[in-house]
Amino acid sequence: MLKGKCHCGQAAWKLDTDPESVTACNYTVCRRYGVLWAYGHIEHDIHTSGETAAYRLSDGGAIDFHFCPNCGCVTPYVATKPDDQGRRWTAVNLRLTEPGPIAELPIDHFDGHDSFDDLPEDGRTVRDMWF
Repeated sequence: MLKGKCHCGQAAWKLDTDPESVTACNYTVCRRYGVLWAYGHIEHDIHTSGETAAYRLSDGGAIDFHFCPNCGCVTPYVATKPDDQGRRWTAVNLRLTEPGPIAELPIDHFDGHDSFDDLPEDGRTVRDMWF
C-alpha cells in the first residue's frame, strides 16, 4: 500500500495495490504536470480524501485531473465515465509519495502526444528521474 499527499496536506490518496511500474507520459497535460502515474479504480483500490478541484480538457475529455486548490499539486486523474463494471479508471500521482518505496520501480514511457503507444523499455527507474 502506498499513500500520497499534496504539499500542504489538504488532499491525499491511498493505493491499496503495490504498482509494478510507473508511467511517465508526454501527453500535453501530463508532461506539463510532471507526474508519474500508477493505476487502479477510484473507491476500489484507490481512495482519495480531502478537497480537490478538477480540470477537464476543453474537448470534453475522458478524464478529470484533480489538484489541491490550496497548493496546486496534482493528485489523481479520474475517468469521467465508468467502465462496464461501473468502476472509474484512475491514476494517482506517485510524485506525492515518499521516494524510497518507489525508487526502484521501472518507468513505462507512454507516448500520449503522437501515437498513444507504449514506448520501448529503457531500464530507467524512478530513482533515475528523481535523484
